Amino acid sequence: MTHRVAVLDQDLCQPQKCGLECIKYCPVNKSGAECVTINEESKKAQIDEDICNGCGICVKVCPFDAITIVNLASELATDKIHQYGMNSFRLYKLPTPKKGEVVGLLGRNGMGKSTVVNILSGNLKPNLGRYDNPPEWDEILKHYSGTELKQHFEKIEQKQIRASIKPQQVHHIAQAFDGTGKELLDKYDERGVSRELIKELGLENSMEQSLKELSGGELQRIAVAAAASKDTEFYFFDEPSSYNDVFQRTGVARVIQNLAKIGKSVMVVEHDLTLLDFLSDYIEVLYGEPTAYGIVSSILSTKVGINVFLDGYLPNENVRFRDKKFSFDVSSSVTDIFQEGSDILTYPKLEKKYPSFSVTIEPGRVRKGEVLGIMGANALGKTTMMKMIAGVEKPDVGHIDKKLKIAYKPQYLQNDLDVEVISVLDKANENPVEGSMEEEQILDPLKIKKLYNKSIKNLSGGELQKVAVASCLLQKVDLYALDEPSAFLDVEDRIAVAKFLQKFVRSFGKSAIIIDHDLQLMDLISDSMIIFEGESGSAGIATSPMPKAEAMNRFLKSLDMSFRRDEKSLRPRVNKLESRLDKDQKSTGNFYYKH
Repeated sequence: MTHRVAVLDQDLCQPQKCGLECIKYCPVNKSGAECVTINEESKKAQIDEDICNGCGICVKVCPFDAITIVNLASELATDKIHQYGMNSFRLYKLPTPKKGEVVGLLGRNGMGKSTVVNILSGNLKPNLGRYDNPPEWDEILKHYSGTELKQHFEKIEQKQIRASIKPQQVHHIAQAFDGTGKELLDKYDERGVSRELIKELGLENSMEQSLKELSGGELQRIAVAAAASKDTEFYFFDEPSSYNDVFQRTGVARVIQNLAKIGKSVMVVEHDLTLLDFLSDYIEVLYGEPTAYGIVSSILSTKVGINVFLDGYLPNENVRFRDKKFSFDVSSSVTDIFQEGSDILTYPKLEKKYPSFSVTIEPGRVRKGEVLGIMGANALGKTTMMKMIAGVEKPDVGHIDKKLKIAYKPQYLQNDLDVEVISVLDKANENPVEGSMEEEQILDPLKIKKLYNKSIKNLSGGELQKVAVASCLLQKVDLYALDEPSAFLDVEDRIAVAKFLQKFVRSFGKSAIIIDHDLQLMDLISDSMIIFEGESGSAGIATSPMPKAEAMNRFLKSLDMSFRRDEKSLRPRVNKLESRLDKDQKSTGNFYYKH
């Protein structure tokens, strides 16, 4: 027996622009029954899951890719926790908060992490899949009888539990709160810890500024501080690393870990695998079909949970949720494949001075077919370097003779445009992309075709990021510069984008400069690296390009952090501070893997 899931994307379904193929070609409809019909109120298609035979014809014939049909094991039907409506997203099973522990939630975007936090925080009452006849609390508690979650839901029913939530989109906080960082923390600091949090998160110079004037990283850390300063039993942090550099991410991790140390239940959604591995005690994997359904796995140790996710196979449940493993190439992490590539750009020592900031760039070059990674703390001049190379900013010392055509994907993306994705892509390509070679080479690998008819303003953060990366790569230029291409992408998309960028650059003889703070992504994608050092906001110094192993070793030393490779997946893992392996590697000056 199977449990049928039929989901319709309301944004993509456009009956007024198609020939109603889903209705015409449905074999159940042809037999005289009404399986696929048009809803009188929404004017969108709807599918009767009880009589749907799961043939998938409607999925294939829909011109807008608006329909998803999945056949699940019948046993899952009793594990359905919540469904929003007919042909809408549904969640199966729930993760379990653990007192005094950090539980990491690992999965693709659109798998129900927001639904999870809303249910566990008491903001959403689970309907056990009965959206048209929701159960009362007595029935919900009976459903969880004999589980750890029963006590949690009893406290929710009795209004004895409060949750502190750090949202993904921190810019909404600046829009909703008209005040300074200090005023926000004063409002939420129930534990009297704001002074310690400000120091730990490096926010001393941000407190007197209006939230609307702060950078994305400052706003992110203030949001973390505000959430951590509340006195509650359950804390949830949604992507706390975004916009922060590696130094700031370790501070965020310590703040989150300190909550668990005082006996709080903490859950974290984080797509930076290095950070998630560093701060989590346990992992629960969410798998399924994005925006259609999500299933929560059993609880796993951090090491096993991340490796299971990368394998795409849950041995305890005997479920394969992805048809391929994600692998990490050892050789490309420690060698420079394009040492002999011809130079597309050489530059002398460059200097640029502003009234309160200066940046010095040591001489260097960019090779054809190379991905040059740039890492370092925020506010050290990485964007200024990009502008000088592009000829937008003129250096005070030094001169770049060769003027390159450069496509630049900025760190902060404009998300309020009321224009369809296809129009943005056509403009970047200077020709229609549908049916073009660029569609096959760039848009198909990035899985963007399904977004063509969506408006930019309606895209999620991850969707917007992929469109921005694609728009950059569609341009006919000499050099591609991408600032934080990993932001808001889930783990699968980060690895896929990293591998695609590397293949794109090598296959077409292009060159790229990547700025990012995700250590695993930079380890995966870079051929050589530049490290920015100095004092943030005051003076930055960029090294000349170095072999990746040398650059990563130098950067990790500045973090007082050492890496090892996981023996199974070969992914980079952070050694526990002061552990035997950590001390052993540091004593030999080898911070970047033990060879």
